[in-house]
Amino acid sequence: MPQHPSDQPHLPLLTVTGDTLVAVDFRPRFEQRRPPGPYRRLFLTPGTRAFTLGNLLARLPMGMFSISAVIMIAGARGSYALAGAVTATGLAATAVVAPWTARLIDRHGQARIAVPATAFALLGTIALMLCVHYGAPDWTLFVSYAATATIPNTGGMSRARWAHLHKGDDKTLHTANSFEQAADELCFMLGPVLAAFLCGSLFPEAGTLVGGVLLITGVLLFAAQRSTEPPPQRRTNAKSPVRAPGMPPLLLGFLATGAIFGSMEVVTIAFADAQGHKSAAGAVLALQAAGSCAAGLLYGARKPTAPAERRYPLCVAAMAALLTLPLLAASLTNSLLPLSGALLLAGMATAPTMVTGMALIQHRTPEGQLNEGMTLAVTGLLGGIACGSAAGGWVVEAVSTTAGYGVPVTAATLALLIALVSLRGRRHI
Repeated sequence: MPQHPSDQPHLPLLTVTGDTLVAVDFRPRFEQRRPPGPYRRLFLTPGTRAFTLGNLLARLPMGMFSISAVIMIAGARGSYALAGAVTATGLAATAVVAPWTARLIDRHGQARIAVPATAFALLGTIALMLCVHYGAPDWTLFVSYAATATIPNTGGMSRARWAHLHKGDDKTLHTANSFEQAADELCFMLGPVLAAFLCGSLFPEAGTLVGGVLLITGVLLFAAQRSTEPPPQRRTNAKSPVRAPGMPPLLLGFLATGAIFGSMEVVTIAFADAQGHKSAAGAVLALQAAGSCAAGLLYGARKPTAPAERRYPLCVAAMAALLTLPLLAASLTNSLLPLSGALLLAGMATAPTMVTGMALIQHRTPEGQLNEGMTLAVTGLLGGIACGSAAGGWVVEAVSTTAGYGVPVTAATLALLIALVSLRGRRHI
């Protein structure tokens, strides 16, 4: 029976040149290829690239809607106070509605709930644009923007898919969570820039309109990937994940971490304005997000050397330490350039903290309630952002812009104390 060429042994080609015998070996120089890296291995699973693309399209508007609404409302009504109040109302509505939406997703499936929830939120977005454009009463703006609170937590749904696909594989889940956190940072870094560009170069409603199109397109593409969707968990008497062991202090830690983000944004804008470079505030804040994005990818490429419960306090401690750099830069130099470098370095501890915190959320959330558990964490962040923005603004007005950088340091210190007390309490259980 003749052999296939690939089944024959690799023999060298022999030839004679003059009085010399030459052997030529045409076999590949390397028999084994270099093993794929952690992120390449992550996307070898069928369907993961498609749902990630849809998720990124749906997640980008999360960084666009608020600033688009502020530009649109302030431009039409001439009041930043009204614009801020409307967006704050939407934030509060999201904090209330999002956990219920996530619970429905856990019980009935991502595609079945996320698509109609997104469609309803899109109607609220369209209503907001029409009310602003045609000069409807102010109360209609609050109602319209509150209706967008049904937007599903696409980042949480994506993390739930990774947890379903790689259940029990902590190393791969660590890489997946790191990628998702880097994606969060990238979207919140590019979203405001894109929104400001669209609203300024086209028309005031352009940012909201494009954001809505990206949102529904992304959610439809994401929901269409049914092979990677976690099965629904039809529980009727399940308790909220808030009551799960270890969850309350962890959610309080997310609340304190959100206060870091909210205060840092307000204080940096005020500091740049005081230096006469208010337009550069967005670029300066983008450096912080860039540092976090890069650190998240590097963190995910490394194999965890300790359990998440031990890594989390260390990450929070590093975050608290690095957040002193912007305070020192503002106090000692009173210049935007050193502050930019300090924010870049300070951002590098954010992603590892968030990645490890999300890993703990996944571990402590009862089975079948993962979307709800992660949405509660996001709700904690949103609440912290609102509190941090208010605290940062008050310190800037009452004391100084430089003193304002003490607010994120205080919030990080509080997060560290919560993490240490929680760790000590669990050791004594």
